[in-house]
Amino acid sequence: MALMITDECINCDVCEPECPNGAISPGEEIYVIDPGLCTECVGHYDEPQCQQVCPVDCIPLDPAHKESRDELMEKYHLITAA
Repeated sequence: MALMITDECINCDVCEPECPNGAISPGEEIYVIDPGLCTECVGHYDEPQCQQVCPVDCIPLDPAHKESRDELMEKYHLITAA
């Protein structure tokens, strides 16, 4: 599954630089995660780095974008192939 940022986000700016895929960016009101780029850090780290640094715990799994670990790894390979 891709991750998502909920409206509890306080715009603290700590998650964006932690994303190895560049999936996190500022939205109109809060930061957002591009599900096409989010691999939950599969291929890079054992745990999603944005979740590790988020001080308000507002980055859950996105139920609208269910993916298996294998699918996330395939996405990682496509993203990093360039």
